[in-house]
Amino acid sequence: MRVLMIVVFLLALIRAETEFAEPKPSIDNPRKIVFPITSGDDEAINHVLSSANNVLKFYGPEKVMMAIICYSKGIRTLLKKEKQIAARVRSLMTYDVEFIACGNTMRTKGIKKEDLIEGVEIVTAGIVELVERDLKGWIYIRP
Repeated sequence: MRVLMIVVFLLALIRAETEFAEPKPSIDNPRKIVFPITSGDDEAINHVLSSANNVLKFYGPEKVMMAIICYSKGIRTLLKKEKQIAARVRSLMTYDVEFIACGNTMRTKGIKKEDLIEGVEIVTAGIVELVERDLKGWIYIRP
């Protein structure tokens, strides 16, 4: 009997679906999500990019506004010379994902605007952009 109860419980978990909070995501009321990238290693960068892709797949790109803010060592994500990462960034950009570079990091590391992937926005300070987005109701996700 105990085994049967465990099996029933596990089956219920498998079938459980996400219940949307009100108001439900829509074109007129998209989820606003911001991810930071602060690490320059491939695994950390790819983890954030994959997480962003998964969110887009789940909600649908028309029901999400998304920004990925790169600062510190994470600025590597936005460099043209990083061919494989740049391809993933450009792919997400086709779904209107914003990619934002920290101007302070760029200045510190000697990175010029022309070193960045086309379409990347530059702000004065990446961390401040995160704070301001949070205050505007954006959901901060740190995978």
